[in-house]
Amino acid sequence: MGPVDWLPHAPLEPVQLDWLNGVELAVLRLDLIDPLISGNKWFKLTGHLAQAQQACGIISLGGAYSNHLHALAAAGKRFGFPTVGLLRGHPQDTPTVLDLQAFGMQLHWLGYGGYRARHAPDFWLPWREQYPQLHPVPEGGGGRAGALGCAVLVEQVRRQLPALGWAGYDAWWLAAGTGTTLAGLALAEAGAHRVYGAMAVPDDHGVARNVEAIVQGGYELLDASRGGFARVDPQLLDFIDATHQACGLPLEPLYTGKALLALKAQVEAGRFMPGTRLIFVHTGGLQGRRGFTG
Repeated sequence: MGPVDWLPHAPLEPVQLDWLNGVELAVLRLDLIDPLISGNKWFKLTGHLAQAQQACGIISLGGAYSNHLHALAAAGKRFGFPTVGLLRGHPQDTPTVLDLQAFGMQLHWLGYGGYRARHAPDFWLPWREQYPQLHPVPEGGGGRAGALGCAVLVEQVRRQLPALGWAGYDAWWLAAGTGTTLAGLALAEAGAHRVYGAMAVPDDHGVARNVEAIVQGGYELLDASRGGFARVDPQLLDFIDATHQACGLPLEPLYTGKALLALKAQVEAGRFMPGTRLIFVHTGGLQGRRGFTG
């Protein structure tokens, strides 16, 4: 298969915010790499596409606002390979779903019980029978293949440090939905720098289990879910708006907004000393903001 034969470049930008209190922050702007195949999704997909040489397309899973399915469908349309999406819940015309259809993705709605069965050992059997020519990719582009695709981000950051006047950095900070990108960074760092994952989902979503299956050590997970996946509150929305007003950085409420707000809380609690240099990974997902108009 291998339609994605190049990797986009994500700019590393310094950010000034009052609450940083002497902590230096640079943002890896994965949201800027492509208007449709945005964020960490491109890098996850490259890992899976490398394994899909005998397949002619991809079948994967996600919700009605899934950034992963949105990027996958856009990649399929651009590079000319078929895509199938298995969706959580019942048919609904969200902006994301309308895009998936426009990009040519074949959709199957699994209901909620059917989607919860996605981790069962025999889940993929009927789908492999129906689409034998397609390569199955886990929810969110997860797994070791997706993590290895994200490992290249470490080198992208290191190449850009001189332009910031940084001789090095101390740690990474990013949102964790499946933990795949975090695992890729931890693999590439091999213990050289700690990777902090602000979990945008509750513990029962299995982030810790996902990461442990890929990498041992070098990272730390913190709860940033604010009570549940897709749980949005006025403080979070105000923080997203204030951040954009202060430095022009666009965030969304499911992942990047929660992650940066969690970092603010840790800085204010004295977790990081002034002079600490942190890399914040903007994992994209801005298309999902269309579900939160208020």
